Amino acid sequence: MSADLVLDGLDKRFPGSPTPALRGFSLTVAAGTCTAVLGPSGSGKSTLLRVIAGLESPDAGAVRIGGTDVADVVAEHRGVGMVFQRSLLFPHLTILDNVAFSDRVSGMNRRAARSRASEYLEMVQLQGFGDRRVGELSGGQEQRVAIARALAAEPSVLLLDEPFSALDPALRSDMHDLLDSVRQAVSPTIVLVTHDRDEAARASDRIALLEHGVLLHEGTVLEAYRRPRNLRAAQIMGGRNEVAGEVRDGNHHSALGSVPVPPQTPAGWGTLVIRQEDVAVLDDSTGSTDAGAIAGVVEAVRVTGARSEIAVRCGDALLHAEAPPTQRCQLGDRVRLMLPTSAVHVVTG
Repeated sequence: MSADLVLDGLDKRFPGSPTPALRGFSLTVAAGTCTAVLGPSGSGKSTLLRVIAGLESPDAGAVRIGGTDVADVVAEHRGVGMVFQRSLLFPHLTILDNVAFSDRVSGMNRRAARSRASEYLEMVQLQGFGDRRVGELSGGQEQRVAIARALAAEPSVLLLDEPFSALDPALRSDMHDLLDSVRQAVSPTIVLVTHDRDEAARASDRIALLEHGVLLHEGTVLEAYRRPRNLRAAQIMGGRNEVAGEVRDGNHHSALGSVPVPPQTPAGWGTLVIRQEDVAVLDDSTGSTDAGAIAGVVEAVRVTGARSEIAVRCGDALLHAEAPPTQRCQLGDRVRLMLPTSAVHVVTG
């Protein structure tokens, strides 16, 4: 059912727009994997999906599915399924007939189409819902039906355009679990567009970061969080620590002093980034001198649910850290920060 998806040098500009929607965008999604395309509003995410689906034509570049250039293939014959933020179900049809729609359009008789539709409703855990109408479903159930309808067409590539963004957090979590089940059952190639980095990390194998139509970073979820290719990628992934300096002799030298960096870090000017959740906060009230710790003063504290976000002034530099609720910090407290070498990363440019 799945196939490799290769996007090669895609350009797209809309008439009257001062900037391109896509600029030299290249990305490969291996068969049976899920890549999340993450970026702020207006970054070109939805345009990218529409180009893959054949709803928009690129000005340059190629879309290849299973090794075939689909430039001259109309949308309905590309083998691409698409699920939008709104389910776009047919209100005049039953749930079963909504899912059976693609088979009926292709000429399959009603009984066979409905039989197959029942299998896909069971896959999305809606067995027994076939006789209901769209107005009888919750938002989460509607999206399950939309996914079942897309899968019933047996697409090589499944495109998801922020399909869970309108759901509450609990329902979104249920939909992520459902997506796991679907992937185990039919292993489709998936491109998931989202502006939620937590969703991207939860639902995908790899993350592609897009801004102003340009691919900033592509890699595993771990790489996106802790080994971003550039400073803007680190910011999009929610990183808050940026300290300019120079790498020499295996250390990053900056306003923080000398901080050890991983062995593969190249020498030269660069910005040290480290996830705030990787920074350990130690009590300095006893005057302890832990080797490698950086002394500072708590400048701000913000409680966010189960954790506290702490801003610490370390000389001319400001570092952000997270601490559990059992570790209470107050404004003006003297603390020491530990930056694990394995969590330190340096980006250039």
